[in-house]
Order: sequence, then C-alpha cells, then structure tokens
Amino acid sequence: MSTRYIIIGAGAVGATVAAQLDGAGIPVVVVARGANLAALRSQGLRYIRPDSDRRVALHVAGGPDEVDLHADDVLVLATKSQDSEALLQQWAWRPVTVHGAVRTAAEVLPILLLQNGLENARTALRRFAMVVDAVVLIPSSHLRAGEVVSPGAPIAGACYLGRAPRGSDPAVERIAAQLRRGSFAVQVVSDIDRWKAGKLLANLAYNLDALYAPGELRDAAAAALVDEARAAFAAAGIEAVDVAADSTLDLSQLVVHDIPGHARHSSSTWQSLARSGSVESDFLNGEIVLLARLHGLDAPINAGVAQRIATAALTGTPPGSLDQADLAALLASARRLYHANGPELLPAVLVDAKRLHDELASAAPPLLLDVRWTLGDPRGRDHYREGHLPGAVYVDLDTELAAAPGGMAGRHPLPDVEALARSARGWGLTAGRSVVVYDDNGGQSAARAWWLLRWAGVADVRILDGALGAWREAGFEIEAGETVSVPGDVVLTAGAMPTLDADGAARMAREGVLLDARAPERYRGEVEPVDLRAGHIPGAVSAATGDNLDEKGYFLPRASLRARFAALGVGASEPVGVYCGSGVTAAHQIAALAVAGFESALFPGSWSAWSSDPDRPVATAIQEPQPPVARESPERFGARG
Repeated sequence: MSTRYIIIGAGAVGATVAAQLDGAGIPVVVVARGANLAALRSQGLRYIRPDSDRRVALHVAGGPDEVDLHADDVLVLATKSQDSEALLQQWAWRPVTVHGAVRTAAEVLPILLLQNGLENARTALRRFAMVVDAVVLIPSSHLRAGEVVSPGAPIAGACYLGRAPRGSDPAVERIAAQLRRGSFAVQVVSDIDRWKAGKLLANLAYNLDALYAPGELRDAAAAALVDEARAAFAAAGIEAVDVAADSTLDLSQLVVHDIPGHARHSSSTWQSLARSGSVESDFLNGEIVLLARLHGLDAPINAGVAQRIATAALTGTPPGSLDQADLAALLASARRLYHANGPELLPAVLVDAKRLHDELASAAPPLLLDVRWTLGDPRGRDHYREGHLPGAVYVDLDTELAAAPGGMAGRHPLPDVEALARSARGWGLTAGRSVVVYDDNGGQSAARAWWLLRWAGVADVRILDGALGAWREAGFEIEAGETVSVPGDVVLTAGAMPTLDADGAARMAREGVLLDARAPERYRGEVEPVDLRAGHIPGAVSAATGDNLDEKGYFLPRASLRARFAALGVGASEPVGVYCGSGVTAAHQIAALAVAGFESALFPGSWSAWSSDPDRPVATAIQEPQPPVARESPERFGARG
C-alpha cells in the first residue's frame, strides 16, 4: 500500500500541501471543520496559483471517526498551535492494524508537524513515538472558506524537516522525497529543534503586522521582541539557527508572484484576525514570555504584543488597527535592553544617542534630566545653560539629589523621598513616564539621579551612554538657555533599590564583596582631599568607577564589565555592595554592575560617613585596620565629592 497523507487542518499551509501532493499523484485525506469543511465537501478546494485557478476534488473528512487509518499513513498536523493538544489527543489513540494486530496511531504512525512555535513537538512527543517537526516557508493565504491562494512558483514552498527533537530516521527521508514530488524544496536536518527556534524569532517580528502599520517604531519593536527572545533562549539553553544563513536550499525557484484580484496578505496571525479566527500568539510571543518567566526573567514587550493580539481577536479588531501611539506606549512602559553576551534580561540601564533621538521624536518621549556636576566645579547650571539636549531640565545634585550634609550621614545623604518627589514634579515627571539622565562625564554624576529615581520607584530610568559627548558626536542638536517644565504628578516611594548602612557595609566586606569606587590612591590611603581620614573600609576591594568606561566615556561592553567584576570577586551567588566618597560615583558602579548582570547594594553614606565615625576602623593598601582616631571638625563637610 502506498503512503497516504492524513492532513489535519485545511488552512493556508494544510490545503497547499494537500493540493500539491494530490497533483503529484500522492493519496491525501484532508480533515477540516466548520464552514471550510462544508465548502470543501460541496465544491472542492478552489486552489489559486500564479498560472491557474482550479478546483481540486480532495478526499475530505470531518474528524478521526471518518478515517480508517492504515499502517502506511502519515499524519500531518497543519493547524494553529492552540488546537494541537485536543487534536493530538483525538488522533493518537485511533486504531491501526499492522500485520493483523491492532495498534494505535501514536505507536506506529509518524506525525508531521507543519506548525509554528516550539510547544507542538513537546505536545506530540507525549504521545507519538515518531514526531517529524518542520520549519515551513509557504507563502499561501486563506481568507475564505474552501479557498487558498498559493502565490509561490515554480515551487509552492520550502520545508526544513527533522525528527524531533533531534536525530534522523528513514521516515523523515521518505516524507522529504514525497514533498519534493509535490514541488516543495526540502532540507533534512538533524537538529530541527534549533531550526524551530530560529523560525520563531522570525515569527515574532513578522507577526507585528497583525497589530501595527509599517514604520520605524514597528521596526524598533520587532528588534526588541527578538532581543527578549534571544535572552530567554540563552537562559533556557536553547540555540537558534539562523535559518537563512544555514540553509542549503536553492530558494531562487520560490518566487512570490502578484496574482490579479488576490492581494498578497501578510502573516498567518494577520490572516487569522482578518477572518475572525483564533490566534496563536500565546504560542509565539507567549512562548518567549513562558521561557523568560521559567528562568527568572521578564519579556514585557512580547507579553504586551501577545495581550494585544489576543484582545484584538476577542473584540473582532481588524488587523493593523492599532496606532503608533499605542506602540510607543508599549515600548515606553515595557522597555528592556538585551545584553548580547549573556542570558539576563534586565531593566534598561543605558540608551544610545540614536535611540534616544528617535524616542524624543515619538509620541511618548522620555523626560530628559541634565545632571552636570563635578567635584570642585560649582558651575553645573552655567554649563547647562550654555548648551544642553533639547528639552532637558537641569537637576542640581547637591540640593535636589541629596539632603543637607552633616555628622555621620555623609556629604550626600539620601534625600527625604517626599522632598525628592517635589523636585521630580518640578522637573515635569509624571506617573509612568520614562526618564533619561545624562552629564558630561561618562554618566558618573548622572548615575546618582538614575539610582535615586529607581530607589524611589521609577522603573524606567536610563543613562545616556557616552554622555553629552555621544550626543554631539552623533551630530544632534544642542540648545542653549533653560527649560521650564509643566509640573508633573509623580508619587515616589522609597526602597526599590537595596542599601547598606555602615554595619551592613562592614558585614558585606566580610561575607560578600564590597567594592570601593574611588580612585586607587584614595583607596590605598595615599591621599584624601575631602574626607576626615584616609584609607578604606577593611576588607573592601578597590574598583575605581572610571574603569567602567572606555577612552571616549562609553560604558565598556557587557562582556568586558562581567570580566572586570569577576576578577574583583563578583559572582552569581555573592552579595555585592558598593561605596565611594559620598554615594555619587558608587551609583555609577551599581549601573555598571547592572549592565553586567549583577545586583548590588549602595552604602549611601560611603567613605564620608564611615571615616567621620571615630569608632570605625580604617585599612590602608595592605588591608590592615588602623586604630580609630579622634573626630575632626564638622566644618570639613563643606566640600563635595
């Protein structure tokens, strides 16, 4: 008996494969439902190709009860992923007679999965012994019952086939040969799981057309979706093939033609919305959300897209109906950066000048804060007035990002959160708005605003990588004068970032890793231009903040920062604390640690608080504690740093 294909699902992919195999003389049974089933039964399949418009009389069934399975059958699942579980359960235990013995389909028949996503193979392998998974490139569309438009010619499509999850089997080669007879290009691979992951990356970006019109903002969202997916894959140990680069198929014969009267439609999700069908976003974007959450990460942009697609299907919203303002709001509320050299998916720490320039022109621009400040230079506001990023608001580090100095609180104590909130409302910060901070010193003072706002509950705060110099280098506009903002309405709550007091810093030095972010000569106790005593907290490790930056003032790449901190003793399990002179440049160190994938706690009082307490020991370069010394005059706290 010759091989017969039982194709479950008569949509764009299933009907195209059925028509092509039927045309090649290979027996086919198509299993359909609803209006599609009725149309196929009464009229056959209207199969529209670049060179023909014909009716194909297929053998059609409404379900497994109407099909007697044979030992040489191949089951083909060509439905959306959300339907897989129920259909596999229906078909797996159907009887098949093999050499006079009754077996089940799951035991003896191969099942070929012509579907997107990663979950279908897992679902099938729970039941079927032989699962053949596939990456499918078939540009067909199905918008009306009983009709499929197949614009690919001279071949109708392409497939990459392999036994799931990995390996080889003669059955795969037989299926590949018969698909080739049906005018499909086919490549057999031994690692189909990697190919499926690569195809999923393409699906994530491609399916955005179901919601939004083309544009730069959609391109940015597509890149962010893929970034989140790669991070989730890395965390889960999933390797993705670059399908286009690793393919050995000659796809020059897969030419997508314009067919008069049948406009080329986009993704399968677009088509599902167009015909008011159910959508498989839970198994595309939702797959990335699942992987991220299972591994302690987050994928907020994929989550937002999945929610929007599902809502559009429930409410009957036509494809492409959401506007750019909605997309901008999604990116603004769920912005994340993926760091390409590791698996962590972290809240964005940095933004480059080009991305910031684009965001400022969007419907939801971030609030820009200019935090220019340098030890010994009180003219930060004057420098700001001479030239700043368009729309940026000046922030005074001494008065708005710190409480008054004094005693053992240090030179830049944390401000009262309500005082910080009043300042933030004066800058124009409203609830939910993103913030970008910058300075002219590699972010070393701007990071104080970054840390404080995150500590106070503002989730989306980023530092301009490369600072003011990066903006100028990119050739973007600088404006003079002073920006006066419309007052905001933000409400802040302290405690979203971890902190240490002096006792906690001492314990961190003993039990974890305590990094001293000051210059090495101050750490060693060779000089101390500002504070009461020279030296460092016993057990602390010298880690100068300036070493986080390259020669142009940009943060080092993530891999370089990870290597740097690993050499200082920072690892995945050790708690990490940071201090500096007064809690300013330590925030920059915390930002660099976050880029590298490490959480750390700030000792806000830092060395200015520690050294002012005569009961606290002090170490020099050889790490030996010095005896306490008498407290000096509090007038010394007049300096800043």
